[in-house]
Order: sequence, then structure tokens, then C-alpha cells
Amino acid sequence: MPGLLVLMGSGETSPTMVEVHRAAVRTLRAGARAVLLDTPYAFQENRADISARACRYFARSVGLDVEVTAGIAGADWVFSGPGSPTYALDRWTDSGVAGDLRARVRARQGVTVLASAAACTAGLATVPVYEIYKVGAEPHWREGIGLLEPLGLQAVVIPHFDNAEGGTHDTRYCYLGERRLSRMERELPDGTAVLGLDEHTAVVIDLGSKAVQVAGRGGLTVRRGGSVVVLPAGTRTDLAELRRLAEGGPGGSAPPPVAPAGAPAEVTLEETIRTCQERFTAAAARPDMVAAAQSVLDLEAEVVKWAADTEEDAGGVDQARELMRLLIARLGELASTAGLRSRGLRSLVESLLALRAQLRQEGQYDVADALRAAMHTGGVVLEDTPDGPRWTLGS
Repeated sequence: MPGLLVLMGSGETSPTMVEVHRAAVRTLRAGARAVLLDTPYAFQENRADISARACRYFARSVGLDVEVTAGIAGADWVFSGPGSPTYALDRWTDSGVAGDLRARVRARQGVTVLASAAACTAGLATVPVYEIYKVGAEPHWREGIGLLEPLGLQAVVIPHFDNAEGGTHDTRYCYLGERRLSRMERELPDGTAVLGLDEHTAVVIDLGSKAVQVAGRGGLTVRRGGSVVVLPAGTRTDLAELRRLAEGGPGGSAPPPVAPAGAPAEVTLEETIRTCQERFTAAAARPDMVAAAQSVLDLEAEVVKWAADTEEDAGGVDQARELMRLLIARLGELASTAGLRSRGLRSLVESLLALRAQLRQEGQYDVADALRAAMHTGGVVLEDTPDGPRWTLGS
């Protein structure tokens, strides 16, 4: 069974990384043992919920049954993701997991997938992001677990490289920003490169053939001594080329980036939220009530699709649910003023009833009740019967 090392900048349990996971799983033998290391977030009160969502994601989207554990002995596929890099480092070092991970890479065995906080630990040094960004500690490095040294790479890994959550302040480079990263780079051992992984982006290293592929939406940035090279998604190269770039060389003759035919990059939830809101606004201005309702239905489908995402800080799903409630209330207002006896009434109401049924099936009763109230405001009286919902127009 070939060995793979997969590093992800973010989005590890979102739709953007499904194809990357599926490709890695296809290399496994039948009956392979798959484990999820929950160490990076094991200190959180919602630890069990994060693990459950991740397991559902891998089962439903990737077709892989995963067990949650603190050790990796005998595992064919190992995954670890969000949380605190330093919390994971301390426990992996004490328990021997760090050595087991290094041994997997040296032996070129199994599939090892490290994302977000876990990916941050993979190099010779680690960014203690919680301590610096959230607690206010002076910028500094912690020793990493050294997965890249057996590959001939003297480098650190920084996920969330293109993060833009800060708005008015610089949160690139895993929330460090340029000022702090530049300062920290000077403290690295001579010859050390920074490998920056954009969000919703992965670098896949085949430990047998030494092939390297960048997949997802962003790129892999190789940064050293003022030199910056970006390998965009679709790039296919090899470890020798990556080493030359990390050592500050010209990089030789890497093939140009090639995007997979017929496989456009998956949009992020934030982009979908913006698109659905724009479509709703345009439909309401016409007005086209059926199109407005459809934009709400599409938004609800995306909420379901992204519900397994374990990255807590982004809050995208909560933002989408809040927008959905707002648009549902707006639908009621529009229906009241646009004239419910229009030709498109039946299509509108049936679309809204389908949305309500889906919400109730998923246990989102508060949103379903908000939708019913919005329909009532618009003049639709809804009655739940043993044979299903019935609706009439109010007087």
C-alpha cells in the first residue's frame, strides 16, 4: 500500500476537500483501519460533538468508517485536524504519537492527513497560534514533530495562510500577519523555509513516487529569505522540485499548473451565502417570489452540506442559518405586498412547504416555525394534518 502525506490549510471536513479525501482513500486496501486523532481539540467541552460530525462527514462524503482514538498503532489511515497545535504537540510528544507519525513517513506507509492545527505541527517548528493571537504572548516558535525532515525538507508549515477574517487587521499566515511572521522568520534555523497552505487547499505528497500535487482553491506558498514562490491549485511537481524551491533555488523546470478537467473548484460557504443573498435581493426587486423562495431553499441545502465542518472559528454555518431566518421573514413581507393571488402562488407555497418539511426532518423546528409565521404574515394559513400540511388563503 503506497504512503501518502496530505497537509491541508483548512476545510478538512467541508465539501471543498471531499475529492482530496476520496483520492487518498482509493489508495487503501479493503478493510483498512481508519483512525481520527482528536488530540488537538481534546480540551474543548464540545469534543464529542466535533468528533461525531467529523465521523459522519467521512462516512457519508468519503465512504470511510473512522474510529476516534488517541493512538495510531496499526492504522492504515490517520487524520487529525482543528484545535490547538501546542496542546497536540505536548500530548503527542509525551504519548509517543509524534514518533509514530514520523515513523509512518520514514517507512512511507499508510495515509497520514494533517489539517489546520495538526498541519501546523508537521515541520521542524510550530506556530503557537492560540498563545500569540488569542492570549497575547510574544511571537515565538515551538518545536514541531518533524514530518518533513525525512523528505529532505527543512521547513515549517503554516496553514490558513491566506486568512482574511481580520478585515481591518492582518490575519494572514495563521493569524500572525506580516509583521509577526517576518519577525519570527528571523528566529528560524538558517536555511529554513516557510510552506504556507491557503485555506481550503491541500498538498498531497506521494511518499513512494515522490510526486507532489496542490489541490483545492488556493495555493502552496514557498517563502524563504525574501523569496516567495506560489504553486497554485492544479500544480503537479515532485519532492526534488519542492526542495529546490525551499532551498531558495530557481526551481528548475516544473510543469505548468494543470486543473483537473471537468472538476471546478468547490465554492466556500461564505461565497454561497453571498450568492444566495444577492439572488434573493434581485428576485425580490422584480418581484419573483418563486425565485426568491428557491434562493432560500438553496441556502438551506448548503447549510446541510456544510454542517459537518469542524472548524469552529469560521462560524459560517451559524451565519448561513441567521441569514436564512432573515430571508424567511422577508419572504412573508414580500408575499403580503406582492399579491398572493398571483399566478405563481402555488409554486411559491409548495416551495416553502418543501423547505419547512426539510427543516423539521433535520430537527430545526425553530426555523420551521419562523417559516410558518412568515407564511401566515403573507396570508397563507397552514394546517398540519395526518395526511400532511394543508394551506388556504386567509381573508
